[in-house]
Amino acid sequence: MGDVARIFKAYDIRGVVPDELDEGVAEAVGAAFVRVTGAARVVTAHDMRPSSEPLAAAFARGATAQGADVVEAGLGSTDLLYYASGDLDLPGVMFTASHNPARYNGMKLCRAGARPIGRDTGLTEIRDLVLAGVPAHDGPRGEVVRRDVLDGYAAHLKTLVDLSGIRPLKVAVDAGNGMAGHTVPPVFEGLPIDLVPLYFELDGNFPNHEANPIEPENLRDLQAAVRASGADLGLAFDGDADRCFVVDERGEIVSPSAITGLVAARELAKHPGAGIVHNLITSRAVPEIIAEHGGVPVRTRVGHSFIKQTMAETGAVFGGEHSAHFYFRDFWFADSGMLAALHVLAALGEQAGPLSELLRAYDRYPASGEINSEVADQEAATERVRAAFESRPGVTIDGLDGLTAATGDWWFNLRPSNTEPLLRLNAEATDATTMAAIRDEVLAIVREK
Repeated sequence: MGDVARIFKAYDIRGVVPDELDEGVAEAVGAAFVRVTGAARVVTAHDMRPSSEPLAAAFARGATAQGADVVEAGLGSTDLLYYASGDLDLPGVMFTASHNPARYNGMKLCRAGARPIGRDTGLTEIRDLVLAGVPAHDGPRGEVVRRDVLDGYAAHLKTLVDLSGIRPLKVAVDAGNGMAGHTVPPVFEGLPIDLVPLYFELDGNFPNHEANPIEPENLRDLQAAVRASGADLGLAFDGDADRCFVVDERGEIVSPSAITGLVAARELAKHPGAGIVHNLITSRAVPEIIAEHGGVPVRTRVGHSFIKQTMAETGAVFGGEHSAHFYFRDFWFADSGMLAALHVLAALGEQAGPLSELLRAYDRYPASGEINSEVADQEAATERVRAAFESRPGVTIDGLDGLTAATGDWWFNLRPSNTEPLLRLNAEATDATTMAAIRDEVLAIVREK
């Protein structure tokens, strides 16, 4: 298992199947998971990738061999697994590689109540136990039981957002052949929504496009469908449906930071003075909007385990990331793209204007979006950028998560991917010309040969 250590990332397990992650590894992780958490019962769910169900079954063999019972929720989105973990108060594991290509798979792990397990909160111990070999359990095996939680998940989400007074809406949804094709129908059932479905067939080979809506080319079909159908908005989910991107009635892509601002304002109306967490790559508009609505902005690094931990420590009511992960205190501090989508539907449906008009107050500054560069030496490229900017007058540098450089007029962040040999650039400025100049300068330095 020498190479197995590579699949343990900062806040999940992810690798190529079967070269890096196979059923033997999954079985060992199941055994180690029970040892580290001390759980008597665990809950699992899996996405539609061909390898997901066999990996989940292998994990269950490892867990039951250690004496724990396994509750199998079966097919589900990642936020359905978080619902099951929270509702049943059990540690949980989701089998998915999210937006990664079909050859990948992985596991997202949490303690009871959907509390995250990351590198510093148990994942390192699980890795070390897998590598060392999990000792045999001296006692009876656990049992595997199946439990359908889809209807409970859908009903629970609709208790968290008041949709009772919304006007009829036409909504195009691109499920990307991922798990939203399974979860959207029961969630939308009973709502005054005329659904325009795209790619709802579950297919882990992603025949239509990658299930990664942060890449603009993967939103083109949704944009076209919104324009062709006259929809009020479009929603795009990633493969495990924990992220949701929004397209307005014109077919224009909405910044996830604008959605963060909108939901933050709604949550602060219910919870005056509450904290709202945002990662350091969200728009500068986000902390401005939080403060304008009487909330307390809390800045954190990128990644769900960091966001959730910060929310739990501060009691924050909501958290948003540039990547369209949205976290809710009343959903066990976990992220749910579907819950964010329901907030957008509620906000739009409570008033008569179009979405583009509603969001104008929340979308303030031109931004680059996330731009990836494949580089052999991430550290050297980052240092070249640091050297180019750190001595300039008025520029502040910080290292909370990668490299952030900022002035009063612009900022950029350059950080390494946790899972791929990439550097990710996000830039923003008070005007489009300045943003483009900063973006292009940084990219030229990163990509120089």
